[in-house]
Amino acid sequence: MKKTHRKNKSPQGKKAVKEIAKLESLKQINLNATGLDIGGAEIWACVPEGRCKESVRMYPTFTVDLHGLARWLSEYGVDTVAMESTGVYWIPIYEILEAKGFRVYLVNARHVKNVSGKKSDILDCQWIQQLHT
Repeated sequence: MKKTHRKNKSPQGKKAVKEIAKLESLKQINLNATGLDIGGAEIWACVPEGRCKESVRMYPTFTVDLHGLARWLSEYGVDTVAMESTGVYWIPIYEILEAKGFRVYLVNARHVKNVSGKKSDILDCQWIQQLHT
């Protein structure tokens, strides 16, 4: 008996394919952009693909770690950062990055909704980075 592959005909599958197609068609104009996903205990950061071995890293929210995040971003040529306005957790990293000379953009989480699928901090910071690029 010959095996056949079923195509995904669900509305959710078609929607995801359309969203991915939109992502691929976005023109990149801001090549030194980073996206941050901010939480109460950790911040996930994504630098542009190909800049370093790990393009996504997690940093705790202690002040010394936030300065480490700023050093890592400048080490890989980042000059602009986009982050979601999550509660009040964004304030310390915003102030540190701005003081270090980065252009920092605070974005509304509703305006940067991710493509359908499982939500994760890693995917969120990559999506924000892609949109900011």
